Amino acid sequence: MYAIVEISGKQFKVEKKQKLFVNRLDVAEGKKISFDNVLMVNDGSKSSVGTPNVSGVQVDAKVLKHLKSDKVIVFKKKRRKGYKVRNGHRQAITEIEISDILTGVSKKTTTKKAESKKTTTKKADSKKTEAPKKAETKKASAKKESQDLSSMSVAQLKTLAKDKGITGISSMKKADLIKALS
Repeated sequence: MYAIVEISGKQFKVEKKQKLFVNRLDVAEGKKISFDNVLMVNDGSKSSVGTPNVSGVQVDAKVLKHLKSDKVIVFKKKRRKGYKVRNGHRQAITEIEISDILTGVSKKTTTKKAESKKTTTKKADSKKTEAPKKAETKKASAKKESQDLSSMSVAQLKTLAKDKGITGISSMKKADLIKALS
């Protein structure tokens, strides 16, 4: 059985008891972590591909250690200019071991961001139930019209001005056309 999982922006094909190196994770050594961003699962007889994720599948892993990868040399040169720069860096990585690929898992936990979005939408819904004032709607419609006019091209504005019977539109600029139409 194997799965294709997205871990910190990269896709990995993982199997049970496999060790792999991923970009640095903010989890202490020895702790367990689970990934539910599974793109595909194959259990030998059948495979299921997610759109974009497979629901009810989770990959559990254990963080073994944090370390740095091999040194990468960055060499820059501009020919015939006498310019050479040699730099290097070691990327921070984490070694993990896949402990299990679970299917049929329900998502019980929600993130704090999702909870805060739910509470803000509830507050916004309670504000929407108040009776809106007529002056506010007139101002809002006037703003929408002015925004719509400013997003139009000069040719579109000229055709609108012709339809309304405004004269002298051939010498008008965009700002003048918007003033004349509003």
